Order: sequence, then C-alpha cells, then structure tokens
Amino acid sequence: MAIQNKVIITCAVTGSIHTPSMSPHLPVTPQEIADAAVGACEAGASIIHLHARDPETGKPDQSPQAFAKFLPQIKQRCDAVVNLTTGGSPYMTVQERIQPSIVFKPEVASLNMGTMGFGLFGMLERFKEFKHDWEREYLEGSRNLVFRNTYGDIETALTDMSANDTRYEFECYDTAHLYNLAYFVDKGLVKAPFFVQTVFGLLGGIGSHPEDVMHMKRTADRLFGKDYRWSVLGAGAAQMKVAAMAASMGGNVRVGLEDSLWIAKGQLAESNAQQVRKVREIIEGLGLEVATPAEAREILQLKGQDRVAF
Repeated sequence: MAIQNKVIITCAVTGSIHTPSMSPHLPVTPQEIADAAVGACEAGASIIHLHARDPETGKPDQSPQAFAKFLPQIKQRCDAVVNLTTGGSPYMTVQERIQPSIVFKPEVASLNMGTMGFGLFGMLERFKEFKHDWEREYLEGSRNLVFRNTYGDIETALTDMSANDTRYEFECYDTAHLYNLAYFVDKGLVKAPFFVQTVFGLLGGIGSHPEDVMHMKRTADRLFGKDYRWSVLGAGAAQMKVAAMAASMGGNVRVGLEDSLWIAKGQLAESNAQQVRKVREIIEGLGLEVATPAEAREILQLKGQDRVAF
C-alpha cells in the first residue's frame, strides 16, 4: 500500500476542555501526561497532541516550564511526532498560547483558524460536583466566552513558529475557518502539504452529522485539492462515528481524552491508549493500514525529531 494512503492517528491526551473531576483517567501530572503519550504511541498513534496542566489542580497551564516537565521524557521513550497546542485554553491570549512552541520548536503545532464561541457550559448538565473551585467557573464562564483567533493573531503565530520550520495542525471548526486558511495560503504564509484537522460536534462550531462531515470535506477539496491531508476529530459521543466515516473516505483521525472521555455509551475510557486501539480496529477493519511515526513524518513533510528543542 502506498504510504500516502496510510492513516495517521493523532492522540490528544489531555487538552483543556475537560476538568479533573469529570474522569479519574484524565492525565493531569507531568508523569501521567508522559505515560499517556507513550501508551498512545505504543497503541498506534503516530502524532501526540499535548497540553499541560497544573499538577495540583489540573487547571490548564501554558507556561513553557510546565511542558518542560514531560517533553524530554516523551522524546526519550517513544518516536511519536510531538504536536504542541497553541490553543492552550480559550481564556488565554495568543502570545501566551504560542510560547511553548516558540521555546521548544516542535515538528507540529496546532493552530486555530478563526475566532468563535466555545461553549463548554453544557457539561454542567452531566457533571454536578467538582473537586477544584476553578472547574465550575471555567465551564460556566464559557457562556460569554469569545475564543479569540483574529487574523492578526494567526499571522503572528504563523510568522513566529514558521521560523523554526514547525508545521501546523490547522484546526478548522467550520467552513469559514477553511476559507481563512485559504487566505493565508494565498498570502504565502503556509506551504503545502496542509494538515487540516476538521472539528465536529463542539458547541460554537459545525455539528457532527454525516452531511456536516461531507460539507467540510467537499469545501477543503475545492480549496486545497491535492495540497492538503485531511484529518477529523469528533467531540464526545461523535468521536468514533466521525473517525469511522472519515477513514472510509481516505482521511486521517484524531482521538484522545481531550476530545472525548468515553469509550462507549456511559463508559469512561480508562486510557488514551484504549481509544487509540479502538480506532485502530476500525481502520484496520476497513482494510486500511495505520501510519508509523516515520511514515507520518514523510506524509506531512516534517523536519524530524532531531530538530526540536527538547
């Protein structure tokens, strides 16, 4: 099978959406994050998408010092492509969010492609009790939250990170974000191949209906043609459904406890690796092959693990 047809699995191991009280399996400490990353890689993920948290409270922490506590260990223990978040938390400024990628020069960094609402408050209907004071306020505050990703913010991130030959996971939550990416392509600020992560099922972005998935794929095909590599993530219950649909259409997939805490209806995932194994079964059940980290680097034309700064 040609390498371009192999499926890249990204695993987002902790994120900043879910709070520690929602699941005992959510990685919080540096050691938990490192172990989760390595376990996901061993299960079949070739890219690991990373956030950091305060080890005591689990609150999102975008300081380079927080990332320094687990990045070297992950690199030493596995050969996965490290993808650092520049989304951080939607309550942070872009200058704060890009600092870990500036300091550590990863092979890949995420980049949100537009300003949007980011509604997390719906989780208060399921989760009623919290161990830390910040958790309820964090979710409730999203009713009036604007996740800022202006054109100036995006250009700042692209300019500062491209100097280190970092490539991007372009996170597109709606069709407008695809057009925003096309704008920066036309300006010459990004180069092919574009790794486009279309996001489904988060309040504030496009839904997770099959027609929504098809609409994003058709739009990206029209805008970018052969110059992009398509990946998907489905939030919550949509995770595996969206992944299965995209894989069957030649796409790549993202799973992980950042995007969903669940492995089945009403059943919490016990690890990120468990979700990776499940989506790998889906992919291989379709007669497809999963890309190794080396193959993912070749598909996305990454600079290599030897050129990061951790």
